Amino acid sequence: MAAEVVEPPCLHMGGETLKVPLKLFAVNRERLCKQLKEDQCQEGAVVVLQGGEQQQRYCTDTDTVFRQESYFHWMFGVKEGDCYGALQVDTGKSILFFPRLPPEYAIWMGTIHPTDHFKKKYQVDEVHYTDEIAKVLESLKPSVLLTLHGLNTDSGHLSREARFDGIAKFTVDNKFLHPRIAECRVIKTPYEIELLRYTNRISSIAHKEVMRAVKPGMMEYELESLFQHICYSRGGCREVSYTCICGSGDNSAVLHYGHAGAPNDKLIREGDMCLFDMGGEYCCYASDITCSYPVNGKFTEDQKVIYNAVLKANRAVMAAVKPGVDWVEMHKLAQKTELEELVKCGVLHGDVEEMMKVNLGAIFMPHGLGHLMGCDVHDVGGYPEGVERPSAPSLKNLRTARQLKEGMCLTIEPGLYFIEAQLVKMLANPAQSCFVNQEVLDRFRAFGGVRIEDDIMVTATSCELLTDVPRTVEEIEAWMQKGVKVVA
Repeated sequence: MAAEVVEPPCLHMGGETLKVPLKLFAVNRERLCKQLKEDQCQEGAVVVLQGGEQQQRYCTDTDTVFRQESYFHWMFGVKEGDCYGALQVDTGKSILFFPRLPPEYAIWMGTIHPTDHFKKKYQVDEVHYTDEIAKVLESLKPSVLLTLHGLNTDSGHLSREARFDGIAKFTVDNKFLHPRIAECRVIKTPYEIELLRYTNRISSIAHKEVMRAVKPGMMEYELESLFQHICYSRGGCREVSYTCICGSGDNSAVLHYGHAGAPNDKLIREGDMCLFDMGGEYCCYASDITCSYPVNGKFTEDQKVIYNAVLKANRAVMAAVKPGVDWVEMHKLAQKTELEELVKCGVLHGDVEEMMKVNLGAIFMPHGLGHLMGCDVHDVGGYPEGVERPSAPSLKNLRTARQLKEGMCLTIEPGLYFIEAQLVKMLANPAQSCFVNQEVLDRFRAFGGVRIEDDIMVTATSCELLTDVPRTVEEIEAWMQKGVKVVA
């Protein structure tokens, strides 16, 4: 009789969803310990992290859907809120602390599990209750507690440092950990890469379903709803990585449309370009994909010109990506490519190099080329110590200015937008307006915008494209007409 196959412990949402091995988090802890030791961490140090807290909506008792704090998830993979974790650097011993729940929890929320349940569930060495943190840490006789305190360079917010009753009796260092754990998150392991491939696969499927469903007369939010439904029902993605951006017509030129004041609530009309920027999240790992196309599935000549300009920039960058490449230079390559295409179609005239000198590229693409991605859609590590944020108007919005390394996951997302506020500023600036063909520009002023966003993994020699959606004009038109995918 064949021996029973025992699968390694994993996290998954059941059905055909991806089984995420708990080895992913064990490897992350091993990497962190190794990095801390290499950087001369004090002997006897213990890392202490505080997980996310379950929150209620303002003053009510209505729980918001809990999503784990990203550093805590990266280290432990814990789904539950209000937890703490510790990692003994010298030995690699992992310890989790869960809240001691009241008896009423069993009535309202379900089974109250013992600590052994969580030890098995998350494959750690020890599990205790949160009211025992100080006592347990004292037993380890730590020389120092390493807590997390550092700046997120995308948000400008500080990470949350662990706090608990009794911490005052320990020596605490809140500076050593943050840059090292952030850098560990920048380079993805094979386990993480497989998870990012999955989130991209599910999000790509959802984008393709949206492409085939959209038609004039629908509301933008209907496509947001469909995307979320496909991600959840087929892929187990309860969360999206960020607020869905479903811009049509002039809304396609609003970079972060879809916010509470403009909740994807416009009627999509015949002739509109759609810019749908949406990404599912699975097991707290992100995806971030943008597709742009005409609502009726058939590009006009003007739509084709702008779309192909952005696609050319996207593919130029993708072809150039490899370890050692400077991301700032990739951004400049995208801007230069788009300006060259705007000259070809007559919107601009003159020397492109001179246009670059006066930051004309930032008028049509005011955002950065892309960003790191992982447990957060705008992942940490964009500006580590020693990497300065560029100050030039055409570069200041870059989310990273690093040289690329194997194992980095990034987005490549050039865009070309006709944003009225930007155009007015350009036309009022003689150094920029001298390159503009006003009559041709006026033809595109109500165009909106195009963004083409793919997720890539930097490999040893180039990059792996994780996103799988129709990209050329021919592929998009064939797909939206329910035809066969066209191979360009």
